[in-house]
Amino acid sequence: MSISDLTDAEINACAELVQAGDPERFRAVMASPVAARGAMFVVYAFNLEVVRAPWVTQESMIAEMRLQFWRDVLEDIQNGKPPRAHHVASPLAKIVTPEIAAILDPVVAARRWDIYKDPFEDEAHFHDYIEQTSASLTWALVRILGGDAGAETAVRAYAHGCGVARYLAAVSGLEAAGRIPLLDGRPDAVAELARAADQKVRDNRWVRGVLGKTTSAPMLDGVVVALALPQIIKEPLRVIDGAVGVSEFEKRAKFAFLAAKRRWGRGPNRL
Repeated sequence: MSISDLTDAEINACAELVQAGDPERFRAVMASPVAARGAMFVVYAFNLEVVRAPWVTQESMIAEMRLQFWRDVLEDIQNGKPPRAHHVASPLAKIVTPEIAAILDPVVAARRWDIYKDPFEDEAHFHDYIEQTSASLTWALVRILGGDAGAETAVRAYAHGCGVARYLAAVSGLEAAGRIPLLDGRPDAVAELARAADQKVRDNRWVRGVLGKTTSAPMLDGVVVALALPQIIKEPLRVIDGAVGVSEFEKRAKFAFLAAKRRWGRGPNRL
């Protein structure tokens, strides 16, 4: 099976989920080449289902079961079993190979942290969470769209930096939900975390030019997310105050600009 096997009904159902639950990624998909959109909608719908699982119930066992369902879906794909009759699982099975399923499994497993209120064990645990929930998701989609395995290190590093930005924007909400999201919440430490993430983004965004517009489309949403990093570096207290991010006008303008570009630049400092 392949992307071409997706039906319009399957794509539209996943697109509606993404539009309602992850509007920023929805805009990123709509700014992407048409050839990339079907796969992006399906994988982002899958991610949305996984992200929601720990939060839709206060019962940890039920949340664990919801995540296990998706791990079972991916295990079925790896074992060549027929797809499950589910509005997201069925189209996912059409575009995910056993190799990609193995990349996506840690995306689900990492979300177990969201179920409980324990802090991260250490810095390595925090970055592993970001690596799996952001970098693995992006890399899986790049591979689905034909990305060469040689681009993995750069794509993952870029997506990791963007994942830190997305996570820092969510800190205030996590705190309101009773979580302990940061290992070190001092302003200087937050600024340093953002600075390191910003460097990852800047050092690795060149790979988008090598991959091309369609294959690198899963990196597109990170362009807008990463705009918050210089802001956090300058004013780290914004993270605690829940004031991270650029305006809707700036987001729309950036996506419109990116959608209009005929090709990505190849230089290290090119968008």
